[in-house]
Amino acid sequence: MRTVPIFFLALAARTIAAEVDSSILERIVESTVNLRTHSIFPPYVDQDLQNRWFSFGADAYVNTNKHIRLTRDVPSQTGWLWSRLPITVQNFQVEVEFKISGNHPNIHGDGMAIWLTRRRAEPGPVFGFEDKFEGLGLFIDTSVSWLSKLGTDELSPTLFHRFPNERHSYSFPRVMAMIGDGKTPYDQARDGEPTSAGACSANMRGQDIATKIRITYIKGHFLDVKVHYRGWDQWEHCFTLEDPKLPNAPFLGLSALTGEVSDAHDIIAVTTSTLLLNHEKAGVTPLQQPQARQKGVFSKLWSLFTRLALLALVVAGGFAGWKAYLKRTGGAMPWDGKRF
Repeated sequence: MRTVPIFFLALAARTIAAEVDSSILERIVESTVNLRTHSIFPPYVDQDLQNRWFSFGADAYVNTNKHIRLTRDVPSQTGWLWSRLPITVQNFQVEVEFKISGNHPNIHGDGMAIWLTRRRAEPGPVFGFEDKFEGLGLFIDTSVSWLSKLGTDELSPTLFHRFPNERHSYSFPRVMAMIGDGKTPYDQARDGEPTSAGACSANMRGQDIATKIRITYIKGHFLDVKVHYRGWDQWEHCFTLEDPKLPNAPFLGLSALTGEVSDAHDIIAVTTSTLLLNHEKAGVTPLQQPQARQKGVFSKLWSLFTRLALLALVVAGGFAGWKAYLKRTGGAMPWDGKRF
């Protein structure tokens, strides 16, 4: 049973900010079990227009045939969807299908977020959730892509001042993670760059193909994020975090925010699964820690010593019996012809 932590420590060391090979996940994940308490699908609500496992609020509303709309394509909207219970399993996968769309091809924002945090349903300025959060915030940021496409003459002074974003070497929309410690604020003016734990550019706005994000979390080892927006069943690696410090039992949430520019942010489905690991197939790699290797050597030596000790006892017992036999027969051998 010790082989699994050793394996993952080695795996994490090799995959800092790199892709976790899908074949590795296939080998170590024996099966998945759907977490009904953290999954939601159409029609989303029961006959009382409530959901047993999720709550929604602020400007969010439910279209039972299509989606949960967190914000409409109008300014100054905020909406959220939160699990009522925390996720208590150690290893899990969350897959969110969503849609971000709007009437303007260039001016849009601000974006939406997926949360795995200690607190839940606390409206605030960070994509609709509180600032200085504790846990994971995964942001789909669409708020600055229009700055590179418009001249300042198309913007009112108030609107231009509203977005003091820096120029970046990467493009937007952008998927970015922040691991909040409960004390550090999100830097709105710099698009969260100072606290970014991992990110990738992905145009997940206004696509005809289903847009999805998949979060795979193995406690104490890694968190892997993949995105789906180019083609059917075409998942692309975004980033991997080594041993992120998440709360022991985080709540799952989704939120969105619009400012003076806007988009519609829709949640189509959330699927959460427990990952059951295959301990036998995980194995031990040559990259295991020296201490672990030393323990393995000691274990093998102890096993060898035990076997040698048992063999010595058998030999000693046989020798003692032989001596007793010789003493009883006066030293005569059993094959001595005089005895017959």
